[in-house]
Amino acid sequence: MFDKKDAVTKNSPSETQFNFSKPSSDKSIPTKTVFIGQSIHIKGELTGNEDLTIEGKVEGNIELKDHNLIIGANGRIEAELFAKNITIMGEVNGNVYAEERVEVTKSGKLRGNIIAPRVIIEDGARFKGSVEMEGNKKFVREESRRKNGKEKVDASQESVPVENVKVPAH
Repeated sequence: MFDKKDAVTKNSPSETQFNFSKPSSDKSIPTKTVFIGQSIHIKGELTGNEDLTIEGKVEGNIELKDHNLIIGANGRIEAELFAKNITIMGEVNGNVYAEERVEVTKSGKLRGNIIAPRVIIEDGARFKGSVEMEGNKKFVREESRRKNGKEKVDASQESVPVENVKVPAH
């Protein structure tokens, strides 16, 4: 990440010179991911410009423009979620809006509506809500702003395992 130069050079025992180098422009370095641990509880609005993994509890809204959001297996979320890609391994009560993809893993529980162009719900995942798929990113952002706070799902209703859902054939 930095040029290979010594940051500190000693010319004599009493003289120290600092050499600072500029970060390299290496694009192969992955983007930074922020981690919210199990013991953290956040109430309010959470926004950012980095990828985020949540293992703690969050109440409010989470908005990550053009970044990824992962709700870990221990994550408990009571919020509206807005991100580029969203992966749910824990529990979410609230609507989910993604510009590219929403994935609910087999350990995930979602009580809320999904609006995203691509949706993956693994066998064994729990889901209660509706799915609206639209390929237009602009639509997802406009729809999320239009519906934000207006279409909450009643979290007291029990969700059902995905393998028990019957879909009529057309």
